[in-house]
Amino acid sequence: MPTPQTVPSRAELFDHLVRTRIAGVVATPRQNSLDHYRELAHGDRSYWLGVELGDRWKDEQDVLAVMAERCGVSDDPALRTGQDTIDPELTIAALERAASFLRKAAEARQRVLFATGHPGGLLDVHRATAAALRAAGCEIVSVPGVPRADEGAVYQVADVAVFERGATLWHTHSPAPMAAVLDALAREGRPLPDLVVADHGWAGCAAQYGIDTVGFADCNDPALFLAEAEGLLRVAVPLDDHVVDPRFYEPMTAYLLDAAGVRAV
Repeated sequence: MPTPQTVPSRAELFDHLVRTRIAGVVATPRQNSLDHYRELAHGDRSYWLGVELGDRWKDEQDVLAVMAERCGVSDDPALRTGQDTIDPELTIAALERAASFLRKAAEARQRVLFATGHPGGLLDVHRATAAALRAAGCEIVSVPGVPRADEGAVYQVADVAVFERGATLWHTHSPAPMAAVLDALAREGRPLPDLVVADHGWAGCAAQYGIDTVGFADCNDPALFLAEAEGLLRVAVPLDDHVVDPRFYEPMTAYLLDAAGVRAV
């Protein structure tokens, strides 16, 4: 049984985020972020993460403006080199907004579904959050059977839905695995989750289905921030979603759970 992480103060978390490059100057190249903003604006649905954006974000400068406001990247379109940035103050503020949804879920003993397209980075963030909500009385939604999607299958690892193909857990942006899970629940006559905590296409798809959704998103994944700006996604937490050591996320997770008023287990 892991030892619960000491809860950092807000100032300590700020310093930790910057030091570990979860926020601040992150590993994502600036050009990569701008390329993704352009592809999204030009209608490449692989960058929409399951969110139906229609024609509302056809100007990449509008996308950049939202990313500057909600993620903390530079709003200068001429800045195309070096590493991108995430404002740690925005990360912490989003964690605090996310915590309010976790608190509500715990108080109402809601049905909550966890999922990740970043099993190498964020799996333990979701696992620890799921364990805390389960201990608080929430129902952690189980995936019915083994839904198929994208030539692979959805499994649950420590209460977190993940995508598996070829005996390997995959990094995926696709919304198809989440759609397969939600459709499987409907076929069995089971209610949809009250809350989804996820990332990538798992989060975008759940939000598009009309489910309250908290999503973690990197600075080169603009769709979730656009969905938040439109009121479709409840919270988009900006962070580097795959830092060199997944244990770096532990203080962040401890802060999130403490703010939600649930006990880490």
